[in-house]
Amino acid sequence: MRLGAALLASTTVLPGAPTGFHLITGRSFDAALPRDFYLEGNAIPTEKRNARLVETPRGRRLLIALIDTTGYSSQVQKKYIGMLITEGEVSLCGHRLGIGSYGFGLEVPPQPSGARATFHLYDQAGNEVFRCQAGKDLTDHHPRPLEVRLGPGAGAELYLGRYHLELEGR
Repeated sequence: MRLGAALLASTTVLPGAPTGFHLITGRSFDAALPRDFYLEGNAIPTEKRNARLVETPRGRRLLIALIDTTGYSSQVQKKYIGMLITEGEVSLCGHRLGIGSYGFGLEVPPQPSGARATFHLYDQAGNEVFRCQAGKDLTDHHPRPLEVRLGPGAGAELYLGRYHLELEGR
């Protein structure tokens, strides 16, 4: 399978990256990112500009990307904003996540509000795997739609706009 081979391809690590998670860029990133992601019978386009490929502290790769649900049913648009593929165990907001591929959504409270958002993770059939609360960062004046911020040690944070989730390698 092309995606599997791409995820196992060699990695390019940014210079000076911490010893925990590492961002992967260049050809390895391009080879790993699928054009479309399959969820509930739909092949939904991924957004390359809003995608990150990271290597975990154990050398496994984790691909996270936003997806473009424009033109899909309102149920799909409401449920999903992104996809995640992991080839090793990771922990996302304290929940253990095994090898596999998943869709995710973010239920944002009405604005203006400093309240947390609810993050939903789904398997490819659309069944909820877990949900958790995502903190809100009011200090970031220029939030990006998707970002992985590397932390010291084995931790990192997944940012979805102003909302963030703890990410740990296992």
